[in-house]
Amino acid sequence: MNKLTIIGNLTADPQERWVDTASGQIQVATFTIAVNSKKAGKKVAQFFRTSVWGKTADNAIKYLHKGNKVAATGLVSATAYIDNSGEARASLEISSAEIEYLNTRNDSDGSDSQFDDGNTQ
Repeated sequence: MNKLTIIGNLTADPQERWVDTASGQIQVATFTIAVNSKKAGKKVAQFFRTSVWGKTADNAIKYLHKGNKVAATGLVSATAYIDNSGEARASLEISSAEIEYLNTRNDSDGSDSQFDDGNTQ
């Protein structure tokens, strides 16, 4: 089974795009989640690019913002690429079916945006 659950903070606001499918266009939201941990007594962060689809994407665009804490569960894949300096890199991406909003209204940035029930499912 390929299923990963992470908890971390968004590094930027979600980005919206639309994808053509056989049944029409579907909304996709992509964002990066920073997961902090300690290694040899030092803080380190791992970054997971995350995508959500459909109604979950719509809610992410509306309610998620840079710095929000979320839990994401979904399929994970690794992608290798060459960065701008010519170095080989790898990134982990989660195609998430479940996003749980962990900030409360009081923890948010003070904006008036309303969280429905804290869960997009």
